Amino acid sequence: MWWFQQGLCLLPAALVVWTVASFVFAYITAVVLRHVDPLVPYISDTGTTAPERCVFGIMMDVSAFLGVATMYVRYKQVEALDGQEDLRLRRLNVSGLLLGLISSFGMCVVANFQKTTLFSMHLVGAVLTFGFGAVYIMVQTALSLRMQPRVHSRTVFLVRLSIGIWTVGSIISMFVSSVIMYSSLPGVDVPRKLHWTPGEVGYTPHIISTVSEWSLALSFISFFLTYIRDFQKIQLRAEVDLLSSHLYSGPHAGAVASRLNGASETSPLLAGST
Repeated sequence: MWWFQQGLCLLPAALVVWTVASFVFAYITAVVLRHVDPLVPYISDTGTTAPERCVFGIMMDVSAFLGVATMYVRYKQVEALDGQEDLRLRRLNVSGLLLGLISSFGMCVVANFQKTTLFSMHLVGAVLTFGFGAVYIMVQTALSLRMQPRVHSRTVFLVRLSIGIWTVGSIISMFVSSVIMYSSLPGVDVPRKLHWTPGEVGYTPHIISTVSEWSLALSFISFFLTYIRDFQKIQLRAEVDLLSSHLYSGPHAGAVASRLNGASETSPLLAGST
């Protein structure tokens, strides 16, 4: 059996591969069409202009769906392992799921509200994605702390803690450099500025900000890679539980169903007679 056939590890792997493909495709298309500069543009800039913004939006929506599915499976896994015995762990687990859902919704907002079209909504989506996403990583790190060494090793906790610190550091760097960039360019419509010339005012903080954004995105991707081994040891299945023997509704549903059942039992045609 191949590694991706074990349990549900294909889910976080698909999330990582698909998200990376979304970034790479949008970047290559935007650079080839000269919509952005080749040197580290904002991820949002690579999905701002048609035609790449159309495909970028669709691909990021799929990434958001895969993210929701991955976070839900993680929630069910923690619940099955320890979530019913430890009240604090259960609360952390529920909080992590809610934070993950909000972050995934923010990803959809970022992908479908381009910053050159509606910057305020794009900014809200970015805060939801990166802000709540960073808190989600820290909550999952806290869960890993409480679950080791009985459920998994200390190494897993340390790896996730390192990624969490990486994420927070990237957010701080991006925020500070963005503030400096905007303050150094008064009167300039920065959200619509897609091309930058080396040496111009605000160029250095702009590069620091874009590098920080890519670093932040990579930290998110790296965190979900840590789920692959965990997901190899879990499977989910759906069970059908019928609440009724028919699908009719209304006050006469029972009578109609009984009449049809009676007809099916006494009809000579249905019984096979001629």
